[in-house]
Amino acid sequence: MRTVWWDPAGPTLHMIDQRQLPAQLTVLALHTPEAVADAIRSMAVRGAPAIGVAAAFGLALAAAFASDPQDVVVRVDQAAELLRLARPKAANLRWAIDETLRRAGDRGSETFGLSLAVAAQALADEDVAINRQMGLHGADLLKDGDTVLHHCNTGALATVDYGTALGVIRTAHEQGKHLHVLVDETRPRLQGARLTAWELDQHGIDHAIIADSAAGRMLQQGEVNAVLVGADRVAANGDVANKIGTYMVALAAHDNRVPFYCVVPTSTVDPSTPDGAAIPIEERDPQEVLDLIHQGQQVAPEGSRALNPAFDITPARLVTAFVTEVGILRPPYPEALAKVRSS
Repeated sequence: MRTVWWDPAGPTLHMIDQRQLPAQLTVLALHTPEAVADAIRSMAVRGAPAIGVAAAFGLALAAAFASDPQDVVVRVDQAAELLRLARPKAANLRWAIDETLRRAGDRGSETFGLSLAVAAQALADEDVAINRQMGLHGADLLKDGDTVLHHCNTGALATVDYGTALGVIRTAHEQGKHLHVLVDETRPRLQGARLTAWELDQHGIDHAIIADSAAGRMLQQGEVNAVLVGADRVAANGDVANKIGTYMVALAAHDNRVPFYCVVPTSTVDPSTPDGAAIPIEERDPQEVLDLIHQGQQVAPEGSRALNPAFDITPARLVTAFVTEVGILRPPYPEALAKVRSS
């Protein structure tokens, strides 16, 4: 089962509802671009590649119920704007929308709507192939017996299938390497504890969940051989926007001389963004922080305020290497990233 998949008979976009995991595996059936945008905003679907492909299929849904070719164009343009705003910081989201429109071709054609669905499906299939290629490149960086620290969720659930950083771990495991994965809980939405641990369990990969605040201790004590993360956007200079807490992990890894690898498809690299300072940080609902329940009781006192930045910026100087589908990229990053995006 893929995280996101298309049924042309509906037409319907199906996706795993990640809000329900690990308690239950629920599949959503979406029929409108509005429903897709809501699924992206509410994090029913999450992960840069997964939301990009979901948005691409959202364009196909917009076209499916149009009355004529002109109406298709109007509906698709409206859907594109709506979907871009669902997660405005995500580079893959914008890239997937633009790439789907480009591949669909002539907007005045009677087959434009069908071409959108074909283009979106091609992006979905390519995402799986790209992830597998990144897995092969990244697995060469890991040795049998390594302990890997992983932040957030970057597995099949964050992509169409297979995964980015977690895909590297999965590939190494399939090659016969025995790895131990330290899984950051990744507060406040607990993507690590809920999703990454669930995926590792499905694949039979040894792991232990740790509090986010324990990562520095593990690195300091020499218990980690490598850190693997994904990214929501990579700036032209190599600065990385990723789930909140990534920067602290990168600092601790750098201080303890542990390699910090960022695993991303080249579509996540945004050459129009010069550096991390130009990346807007999404502020999510404070209730995600305040609604934490422990032993049946709310943790935060009534009336407390909360700040909830969803991402932080890890400077390029803290990144040991980028793992992409075209290979391993090392500093200087402005030149390396520019080369892969122009090829």
